[in-house]
Amino acid sequence: MMTNRSRRCFFGTAAAAAAWPMLSRVLGAESATVRLPAPRSTAGELDATDVGRGGRLKLGVASYSMREFTLDQALDMARTLGVTSMTFKDVHIPRTDPPEATRALRAKIEAAGITIMGGGTITIPNDPAKIKKEFEYAKNAGFPLIFVDPEPAALDTIEQMAKTYDIKVAIHNHGPEDKRWPRPQDAYAAVKSRDKRLGLCIDIGHTLRTGTDPVQACRECRDRLYDMHVKDLAVKSEKESQVEVGRGVIDFPALFKTLIDIGYQGQVGLEYEIKARDPLPGMIESMAYMRGVLAAVAT
Repeated sequence: MMTNRSRRCFFGTAAAAAAWPMLSRVLGAESATVRLPAPRSTAGELDATDVGRGGRLKLGVASYSMREFTLDQALDMARTLGVTSMTFKDVHIPRTDPPEATRALRAKIEAAGITIMGGGTITIPNDPAKIKKEFEYAKNAGFPLIFVDPEPAALDTIEQMAKTYDIKVAIHNHGPEDKRWPRPQDAYAAVKSRDKRLGLCIDIGHTLRTGTDPVQACRECRDRLYDMHVKDLAVKSEKESQVEVGRGVIDFPALFKTLIDIGYQGQVGLEYEIKARDPLPGMIESMAYMRGVLAAVAT
């Protein structure tokens, strides 16, 4: 297990230094004092999408991070971040829109060069008609996966719909306040014997707050791990202690190495929940850290 100090050292890698030009342009001189060295080389050809290629890890963004902004603004932010993979909240692809409007938004996203990795979180009651409607929405939106907070009694119908529509369903854990799915292992127990389309979206911040090691949870649930929400916490038990990725207590080198070891194929999606009206500086810092760590552990 790495210490906080050793995790900080990952920003000393050449890969992290290569992320510096984009970071410093957006954050400005004042924020440029965060845990980043002056770049040692201008060669820096760590393209924002290169590190995760080749089936290693796919770094992306959950659009909930930009929930105070329009879809067009969110896509502009993604362009600034250099990401090409996203999952989408219904603030950006409304579930109340008619099918043709949903398909139009899908086309706009794809035209912007973004691969749609999924959508949610969707709360699902035990109501077959409502469940079918959610799958129709997902089909029109181009979601290969939806992450959900379902009533346990709804799982039979959800499993049937997942087969019918051939859309993966990932139960999202929400921490100690969640009476149904606080830990990834709670969701895993409910889906492990069901159709392979049913799995998990592990939120590592909420996982940590239950006293569960996110790295161990990924190993235990690896065969049903389909999506991931990434955040960091300054205090492992406190929901309101979220900080930029790399500033907190989560061991990202161990996490990324584990995801590579288990052959994880889903998105490692930054879900930046703080500073909702000005998220971009913190998101850029977080993505730079994630890229630096990935470059270091993937070599």
